Amino acid sequence: MKTLTVTALLCAVMALTTAAREHQVVERSTCCPDGWRKINGRCFLYVPRAQSWAHAERNCQSMGANLASIHQALEQDEIKRMIQDVTHGHPETWIGGSDAEEEGFWLWSDGTPFRFSYWCSREPNNSQGQQHCLQIHYGDNKCWDDKECSDNLPSVCAKNI
Repeated sequence: MKTLTVTALLCAVMALTTAAREHQVVERSTCCPDGWRKINGRCFLYVPRAQSWAHAERNCQSMGANLASIHQALEQDEIKRMIQDVTHGHPETWIGGSDAEEEGFWLWSDGTPFRFSYWCSREPNNSQGQQHCLQIHYGDNKCWDDKECSDNLPSVCAKNI
């Protein structure tokens, strides 16, 4: 019980300290589980195991998370940096966007509004009518692309603190 109280107090103090540094986006703290990175008040984890979008989402859910939603350019940049730190590269990677319910109407798997995007030129294009899931790090510009959901890629999970 004491450990839980001390941990909660430590997280609160760190959150208040972080709030004073409004331009800092990436923070490391005990508020995120080991291996997760705190970005903009949420915890993110790169999962290197390649799996379909649905299996990646289910895996994230098993950890109390969803495939990552991205809401601003700073988050996009920090997630890209996190993946590079882990992989020393820019592998194509699943995040939580999908238009499987209705073509052209993109939703985040965590239910947050889909307002920010970083689509590559001429994307999303739903090539051959089969691309309904969102990958990042596509092509030379390392931007977003729609891809067949059954393809196997690593993924990024995110959860609220």
